[in-house]
Amino acid sequence: MAHGDTSMLARAEHFIWLTARVLEQRRFTFHFLGGDPDPVDRALGAYLNDDGGYGHALDPDLRGPLSQPLHCAHALRVLDGLNRCAGRRVERLCDRLTRLSTPEGALPVVVPAPRGYPAAPYHPVQDDPPGSLVTTGPVVGLLHRNRVWHAWLFRATEFCWERLESLRRCHPYELQGAVAFLDGVPDRARAVAAADRLGRLVRERELVVLDPADRAQAPAVPGGAPGEQLFAYDVARRPESLARGWFTDEEIARSLDFLAAGQEQDGGWPVHRRAWAPGSALERRPIATLEALLTLRAYGRPLDGPTPPGPGTARR
Repeated sequence: MAHGDTSMLARAEHFIWLTARVLEQRRFTFHFLGGDPDPVDRALGAYLNDDGGYGHALDPDLRGPLSQPLHCAHALRVLDGLNRCAGRRVERLCDRLTRLSTPEGALPVVVPAPRGYPAAPYHPVQDDPPGSLVTTGPVVGLLHRNRVWHAWLFRATEFCWERLESLRRCHPYELQGAVAFLDGVPDRARAVAAADRLGRLVRERELVVLDPADRAQAPAVPGGAPGEQLFAYDVARRPESLARGWFTDEEIARSLDFLAAGQEQDGGWPVHRRAWAPGSALERRPIATLEALLTLRAYGRPLDGPTPPGPGTARR
């Protein structure tokens, strides 16, 4: 970072070096500083377990060493960003997912363990957890997007279709899982039709804040922290997403302006889920910062120009 550079990207870089885990430092270097993918791959390998899954708080909301679906989904997002979501490593991960699945072939949010490890209160541990679109959707979508074939995918894909096409109500975070599935699944005609139905549900149920200026009147995420809400950029993270069609150009532009203005004084973006452990909160902010930068860049927003006007706490 050049001395005296106050651009959005430079301020984010300072925040990353100051606070992030090695994995997020390596990811930032790869995505924004022209770095090599190998150091990212090696950093991700520190979270890999002998069973082929990922643990060790790769997703900061689940602590402890055990392989969990949320950790595996996080690992696949990292590998997808490197264009390395393939090979024997991913095959072994799918084998592990098979063993973590419910009888219907879906992934629960949290798999119960013989001994308890700390977990966020919004991810309660159940003795017989149900399959969830929150975890199954992103994993299945990313595997299809990368043309990975595994026997587990057939049942998991069917679970996602059945859950999607029977939705009459939808939790906002379930919505994100649904979009991740639809953006990757091979049957594009069926995906477009499902996205059209889901988009109507989103607007009817006010699952996404359409105008950040009116966010005080919009409903919060059920069970979430005060002010915890989803915005258009939270579901349509890239312009090619099927969810992009749910919003007008003006709605997308307003949400991206709001996202850009959300950079805080220290250079990072805030996390609006309920704070439950110091380590989790510290580790999640660099992830949120990377996601914000990647989304803004995907929509062509400049990162190296002057910082947009705003107090730096726009989402609070």
